[in-house]
Amino acid sequence: MDNAIPATSLSHQSVTFAEGLPLDCGFHLAPVDVAYRTYGTLSPARDNAIVVCHALTGDQYVADPHPLTGKPGWWSRMVGPGLPIDTDRFFVICANVLGGCMGTTGPRSPRTLPDGTQEPWGTDFPPITIRDMVRAQKLLVGHLGIARLLAVVGGSMGGMQVLEWAATYPECVFAALPIATSPFHSAQNIAFNEVSRQAIFADPQWHGGRYWECGEIPARGLAVARMMAHITYLSEAALTRKFGRRVRHEPGKGGAGGPGALFGEMFEVESYLRHQGSTFVRRFDANSYLTITRAMDYFDLGAEHDGDMSHPFAGTRTRFCIVSFSSDWLFPTSQSRLLARALNRVAANVSFVEIESDKGHDAFLLDEPDFDRTIRGFLCGAAEHAGIA
Repeated sequence: MDNAIPATSLSHQSVTFAEGLPLDCGFHLAPVDVAYRTYGTLSPARDNAIVVCHALTGDQYVADPHPLTGKPGWWSRMVGPGLPIDTDRFFVICANVLGGCMGTTGPRSPRTLPDGTQEPWGTDFPPITIRDMVRAQKLLVGHLGIARLLAVVGGSMGGMQVLEWAATYPECVFAALPIATSPFHSAQNIAFNEVSRQAIFADPQWHGGRYWECGEIPARGLAVARMMAHITYLSEAALTRKFGRRVRHEPGKGGAGGPGALFGEMFEVESYLRHQGSTFVRRFDANSYLTITRAMDYFDLGAEHDGDMSHPFAGTRTRFCIVSFSSDWLFPTSQSRLLARALNRVAANVSFVEIESDKGHDAFLLDEPDFDRTIRGFLCGAAEHAGIA
């Protein structure tokens, strides 16, 4: 396993808010850095801005090459000139979430101790919520001089942020596009996250979360966490089509390569998951992974309203388009229908689309023409109703 410590000296486009922000846990976090990227041009009326919210392991590099991996932006097929989220027409903002590890304040960020010295927050970073993430994004949007967003768009955890934007700042969101998401994290999803966290805790290089003191990272545990999560992003049909039971022959290794290399052979799906894990540890921080997965677990729009998921949207004038995928078992269509019914109970302007796909949860990141048409059509319709040329 590659133990290279992810780069921490990268220069990101960011803004510092010295006053910080209050968190749901009661802690006032200050200062707060928010790292972000923008694409397109803000109109003179400042009315064409779209916030794109990233998922658990994403970041602000939505449409340009990642500075650590060199890979294309995670949604470069969706955001750009002439694409469904058209940067010839819209001004797109994507920020690294609070608690992240690509420039926004998180567990890897320095804090000043009482004696004046500095060290990373590590496991002392305060617990955050999806609402806290959105509060930080709201600071950024205000800093950019934008009073009202044309739309907020995001999938998976990004979809949770979309819902929180619409619930917390309804006057600032003309249209909301939550994709492959849910108004709460299910018990099954919490269970998957806990297994991933335990894999990190069990790594000998975890060192109680202060691994930087030893110049190490819990690479194996973090890789296993990524492997575990990645399985949930795909459907059985997608895995079968891509890998089946094909075996990669690696003669001469015997059992030295670990359990998957017994008899010198490894299933293609095993090799794929190991690659996903090893590349992930080069760009993500373990403490950030713990912080963000816990924020997802606590997300529940109805928690403060006796389980009523419609209450946060009472009186809303935001236009909603909810999108799910037929083979997504991590955030199944049934949860999107719950959300749609909750919005209907408060007479919200809501449309709901289930895209037929056998690609699983990750379908929103992949080539799905029906999905592309849905996004393009909804945003163009929103722009028309908002009076944007």
